[in-house]
Amino acid sequence: MVKYIINGGRPLSGEVLVSGAKNAALAVIASSVLVDGVSRIENIPKINDVTLMLEILRELGAKVRLVGPSTVEIDSTSVINATASYEAMRKMRASYYLIGALLGRFGRAVVAMPGGCDLGVRPIDQHIKGFETLGAKVEVRSGFVHATAEGGKLKGAHVYFDLNTVGATINIMIAASLAQGMTVIENAAKEPHVVDTANFLNSMGANITGAGTDVIKIRGVEKLHGGTYSIIPDQIEAGTYIAAATAAGGNILIRNVIPKHLECITAKFSEMGVLFEENDDSLRVIRTGDIQKTNVKTLPYPGFPTDMQPQISAVLCLAKGTSVVTESIFDNRFKYVDELKRMGAKIQVDGKVAVIEGISGFSAAPICVCDLRAGAALVVAALAAKGTTEIRDVYHIERGYENMAEKLRHLGADIRRVDAPEVDELCEVV
Repeated sequence: MVKYIINGGRPLSGEVLVSGAKNAALAVIASSVLVDGVSRIENIPKINDVTLMLEILRELGAKVRLVGPSTVEIDSTSVINATASYEAMRKMRASYYLIGALLGRFGRAVVAMPGGCDLGVRPIDQHIKGFETLGAKVEVRSGFVHATAEGGKLKGAHVYFDLNTVGATINIMIAASLAQGMTVIENAAKEPHVVDTANFLNSMGANITGAGTDVIKIRGVEKLHGGTYSIIPDQIEAGTYIAAATAAGGNILIRNVIPKHLECITAKFSEMGVLFEENDDSLRVIRTGDIQKTNVKTLPYPGFPTDMQPQISAVLCLAKGTSVVTESIFDNRFKYVDELKRMGAKIQVDGKVAVIEGISGFSAAPICVCDLRAGAALVVAALAAKGTTEIRDVYHIERGYENMAEKLRHLGADIRRVDAPEVDELCEVV
């Protein structure tokens, strides 16, 4: 077990390099199961979820070779097993992409129901609806999803999602890449990692058009070939460093970003008084004055991302006046609020709405992480707090952020990553 110890109150300065996008990397790695050859994937983030996904592919029979600090080669030609292990799958939400990949390649898949952060009810009914529309029979038995394509091959069809869903959009897109005929996805998600997954598949020989719009067309091909692909920068990691610089104050340069992907985030922080200087692949963040209140509602891309809601909420605790944050994506994304209250925050939550009354500053306290983005929010708060904050259960953070403590130290933060007792009574009480 590991914890972070942060002495807050220091403005941030310097440069930080953003890693490859977690959400794109996991989908692309799963997609490599379809490839008849070697997929060389660059700009892979060194995070626990990626390590776990690569281990699942090894268990399926793929040959996985790390060829650099952020590059991996995956040879899936030797994959013969369409059943993924229970233990590994239960630790990660994105493991459900293997249903689409295995079903697309073998016409069958047995995959454990996904795990990951507890953000409330997150059914996979839209995934199942899509697979069934493509001609698969899908059953959930004893914690496993059993999917079998009639005749051993999926068939192109018209898929309409009842709601905007990133996971199902990517999963059906993966599965349809080797299906017979044309698949049309309507009400498709538009997030950058949807587009990145489509670009990866196309670079390996798939025929996908419309990714980034609400209608995606996939014309099935016989097979995919090997190739090289580089993952896009992580929009949410960049946004988290924007939040950190806003809360603590300072002037930082965030490198390896796609500014267009960040507009949904920078627009809100601009309302809060943050200044931005945009370059081709970098963004300067400057906050010297007071943080201004604002209202935030999470929405599908290009709206404000749900994965940034905890971080901006932590910053709004320091704003002048009262802000309202509405979470429209997940049911249970305000679990971190009790930890911020330990630090002096004034937040009232009613269902999916949080009313945040600005305070003059956070006070240091021992706190516990409950999920990935909540952990990022607590780090943001601790960087601005007076005194020493001890953050436990940071394994949640390290599922999705590469070397967060080290990167923050390079920006001038006083943060240490230290071993903690395996049994943590503080977090057990929480």
